[in-house]
Amino acid sequence: MSTSTTASVSTHILDTSIGRPAQGVAIQLAARSGRDAEWQALGGSATDADGRCKDLPALPEGTTHVRLDFAVETYFEKKQADAQQDAPASRDSGAVFFPEVAITFAVQPGEHYHVPLLLNPFGYSVYRGS
Repeated sequence: MSTSTTASVSTHILDTSIGRPAQGVAIQLAARSGRDAEWQALGGSATDADGRCKDLPALPEGTTHVRLDFAVETYFEKKQADAQQDAPASRDSGAVFFPEVAITFAVQPGEHYHVPLLLNPFGYSVYRGS
C-alpha cells in the first residue's frame, strides 16, 4: 500500500500464447533512491493461480526507481514439458528464448504502480495498469 511518502507496486502475468494467467513465476523486487544509486534487493514472491503477485515487499521511503525481475525460464520449461507429452516436438522445443524479463520504471511517492506483463515464448510487453 502506498503512503504519502512511498509508492507501491503490484503485478500480474498473462501468458498470451494460451490466454491464461502464468502461475508459479518467481518475481524479485529491487529499488533505488536515485538514478545513480545502487539497487537494493527487497525480496520477492511468485504468481498465484490468477497470475497475480499480491505480496511483494513494501518500497522504502525515498524510492525513485523500481525493478521487477521475472524468472520465466522455469515456467516455460514446465509448459514445454507438458506440451511434449501431448504432441510431437515443435520449433518451441529446446532452450527458452527469454529466460528472464527485467522491467525498470520510475515511481513517485504516494502513487500505486500496477505493472502487468503480457508474455509469450518469443515476446513480451508491459504497461502501467490500474
